[in-house]
Formats: sequence, C-alpha cells, structure tokens
Amino acid sequence: MSPAGRTGDCSPSEGRVRLEQARAFLEVAELVLEESDDGLATPQVAASLAVLCGIAASDAVCCSRLGRRSRGQDHRQAVDLLAGVRPDGPAMAKDLRRLLEIKDQAHYAATMVSAARAEQAVQWARRLYDLAVRTG
Repeated sequence: MSPAGRTGDCSPSEGRVRLEQARAFLEVAELVLEESDDGLATPQVAASLAVLCGIAASDAVCCSRLGRRSRGQDHRQAVDLLAGVRPDGPAMAKDLRRLLEIKDQAHYAATMVSAARAEQAVQWARRLYDLAVRTG
C-alpha cells in the first residue's frame, strides 16, 4: 500500500470528467448561497456541494497529473496524495483537508452548518477548483 493509502488508476480523460463535475458542484453551491432565503437547510446544502466539489477537483488533478486517485474509505488519504502534486498540491491539500473536516456535519449531522461556515467552505472549494484548473 502506498503512503497515501489505497489508490486506483485513472486517466487524464477521467480527470477532465471529474473536473467538470467539480465545476458543476461549485456552480450550484454558489447559486444556493446567492439565492439563499435564510432557510435552515440552505447553508447545509451549499457546504455539502462544496465538499463534493473539493473531492472531485482533487480526483481531477490526481488523475491528470499522477494517473491515480485515492480509492480508500477515508477521503483524508486523498489529502496526502494531492499534496504530492507540484506546484500547487500542498495548497490544494490544505483546502481539501478543511472541506473534509466539515464533511460529516454537512452530509450527515443533525446540527446545521452555519451560513458563515458554508460561505467559507464554498470559498475553499472555489480556490481548490481554480488551482485544479491551473494545475491539471
């Protein structure tokens, strides 16, 4: 097993598909925040989409630059793999780690993600996506 955990092979074309998925997740997350009606679920949905964007963007970069992506149960293994991509991997890994720290709350918890935290998550996802576009 590699230091980054279980990985699977992937191609640059798979990376492009994952980058497109990341873009879609991000666009919807930003739209949800813009169209917020102050409903309790709105920040939760935006944060969830931001997390999905981060995971997809990470996969995209790893597929296009490394030819492999994390396939382990623990998404945090992807952080280590992404950190190895140069030159922007460490910065992307930092934002992915932040997004993964709120994943359980955003996706599964009964406690809601605050609007401020959701905005922060979308900012991290945007930065990660933009670096993925540049790096990939």
